[in-house]
Amino acid sequence: LLALTAFICIETIMECSPCEGLYFFEFVSCSALVVTGALLLLFSLNLHTRIPQINWNLTDLVNTGLSTFFFFIASVVLAALNHKTGAEIAAVVFGFLAMAVYAVNTFLAVKKWQMSSRQQSSRQSSDYIRARTESREVVHRPETQQLDA
Repeated sequence: LLALTAFICIETIMECSPCEGLYFFEFVSCSALVVTGALLLLFSLNLHTRIPQINWNLTDLVNTGLSTFFFFIASVVLAALNHKTGAEIAAVVFGFLAMAVYAVNTFLAVKKWQMSSRQQSSRQSSDYIRARTESREVVHRPETQQLDA
């Protein structure tokens, strides 16, 4: 919602002299809104379970991390090139708020990704131990005993 609000604020600006910062902020807010919205839709409808080949925890982590970084850069650039209009000030404020929310979500995504990595590595090591144990079990078969005699 904050990315949407920032995008709406930036779209209400009618004129700008150096427009590069404004265009970059517009691109960042729109991109973050679209990608986060698509992931939100995938997760809410449980469509991510139909594609198990993708590491969805890592995908969410990358999305939130990049959105945090780019919102920070875009907000700083827009604040530096600000013309003190109400829409630009509001866009900068909502940009920094969106960055803060994405940063919190990045922290939570890192924790979730670490937990899933630990669970996966412990599952793999237990599978390895079970496979080694099963390979050491000696099965007495009569046909092998006949060859020894």
